[in-house]
Amino acid sequence: MRPVPPTRRRAKLRSCDRAVPSRMCVGCRVSTAKSGLLRLVVVEDAIVPDPRGRLPGRGAYVHPDPGCLELAERRRAFPRAFRLKGPLDTEALRAWLAERAARQQDGRLVSDV
Repeated sequence: MRPVPPTRRRAKLRSCDRAVPSRMCVGCRVSTAKSGLLRLVVVEDAIVPDPRGRLPGRGAYVHPDPGCLELAERRRAFPRAFRLKGPLDTEALRAWLAERAARQQDGRLVSDV
């Protein structure tokens, strides 16, 4: 069997000879490894973080960065990503990101994303 030459797509998805799932950030629209993004889900019209990726429902991904969150809100990307109408509450997500930033400054950030 002849080896298949690497293509651009294969090169992006492979790391250390293993396939790596890739997702797109709804804020900055950059495709990144799934492990570098934060999964979000909607619970009762509120966007909540799902760092373990276990909550049921349709998910959207964003970099764990307030800048990407601002971009997603400005572009109105969340209702499209979740396929819902109307505004969604982002306070729980903002609080989670603020807490994560505080832990990161203290140096006690454990890989929770």
